[in-house]
Amino acid sequence: MRRRDFIKAIAGSAAAWPLAVRAQQPAMPVVGFLGIQSADQIEDQLRAFRQGLSEIGYIEGRNLAIEYQSADGQNDRYPTMAANFVRRQVSAIVPWGLPATLAAKAATTTIPIVFLGGFDPVAVGVVASLNRPGGNVTGVTELGIELGRKRLELLHELVPAVTAVALLVNPTNPIAEITTTTIQAAAPTLGLQLHVLHASVERDFDPAFATLVNLGAGGLVIGGDVLFVSGSEQIAKLAIRHTVPVISQFRSFAAVGGLISYGGDVIDQFRRVGNYTGRILKGEKPADLPVQQSTKFELFINLKTAKSLGLTIPPSLLVRADEVIE
Repeated sequence: MRRRDFIKAIAGSAAAWPLAVRAQQPAMPVVGFLGIQSADQIEDQLRAFRQGLSEIGYIEGRNLAIEYQSADGQNDRYPTMAANFVRRQVSAIVPWGLPATLAAKAATTTIPIVFLGGFDPVAVGVVASLNRPGGNVTGVTELGIELGRKRLELLHELVPAVTAVALLVNPTNPIAEITTTTIQAAAPTLGLQLHVLHASVERDFDPAFATLVNLGAGGLVIGGDVLFVSGSEQIAKLAIRHTVPVISQFRSFAAVGGLISYGGDVIDQFRRVGNYTGRILKGEKPADLPVQQSTKFELFINLKTAKSLGLTIPPSLLVRADEVIE
């Protein structure tokens, strides 16, 4: 080979080598997130999710991509959204809430699923057991059914003279029936009559409150559905308009003007789910990661709203509050 041809051959190989190395590098993993509302509406929660991922070494935009899809308050959109993630073969799916989790589980038996939400994943068939989930699903739960009874008790403590209250649930969420049965059983022990109201989209909130007033209910417990997170501000305004004390499980409710909220630390749940997702991306199997249960619960009370409703918060509640909003 002539010297000039030899140099050209060496130069060509050197130029092609970086391309070959890049071709051999694995593609950046993509995590598909199924939510009920837009990403900017849960900015704090997603920041905690990214923190959990970073604890395992995954940084969005550097070695990980996160694709967020919103159902815009409509649970029936989740199956299509989950199927889209499966078709694109994302590395993991993170669903928030039971409807999103069931849609993801129905869509794939191979792609890892890391859920979060206030439901019993064993009772609804999401996992085989908390300690040994089996299959491709694990996650973080606060077992919200038990907390539903506690919220009813807190509402009763807040307005002890009230004898009739209402429960608002989303009938498109399978957990609604369990929640209703549980709280219906608890109401008589507190001397309360319970009315059950339904809302499957945000436009149902207005007629639900109108029905509540017509029934003479003196308080409202919000069921555990992510729809009621996105609708927190609207529900808070309706509660003040109709002068009805309302308790929710979501901290965002009290933050935007709701009276009282009691539930698991959602920010911590998002961080834990991020951590689990990172561990799975590193090679651990969902079947080997026990479902985590929230151990931290938060009570938020909005004194400004209490004043608007003409209520005096009992000292017994104030001293137990994690935060009092003034």
